[in-house]
Amino acid sequence: MSHLHKNAHLLVSAIIVIAAAFIYGFNPEKTLPIFFEFKVQVLELKNIFRAVMGLYLAFAGYWFYGIFNSDHWKYATITNILFMGGLVFGRLISTVFDGISPQYSLGLIGELILLLWGVHNLKTKTDVL
Repeated sequence: MSHLHKNAHLLVSAIIVIAAAFIYGFNPEKTLPIFFEFKVQVLELKNIFRAVMGLYLAFAGYWFYGIFNSDHWKYATITNILFMGGLVFGRLISTVFDGISPQYSLGLIGELILLLWGVHNLKTKTDVL
């Protein structure tokens, strides 16, 4: 049970980030107008969203690797903390300068929870913190 508990933050993060990756980048001109109130018509914008998809899938893949390879668990957790922390930071900056987004406020809360969960696991299951 402790093995599952130790890996749960990575598993939850990876599943959510994979879903977000495909929403953002698989077919941005079709999916993004459904989830957000804008159209993606410019080639460069499609490229940006597909690049984001690639980054998200790469990180999620490493988190899965960390789940199944205990030698990489600590590093997968550190990258997860940095990833979630970066998203939280960006959303807080956007909230301050752009206003509150109901859609992204839920994301902010989820990312903050995953960030703190990762920090907690790193602190309690390693000697890093």
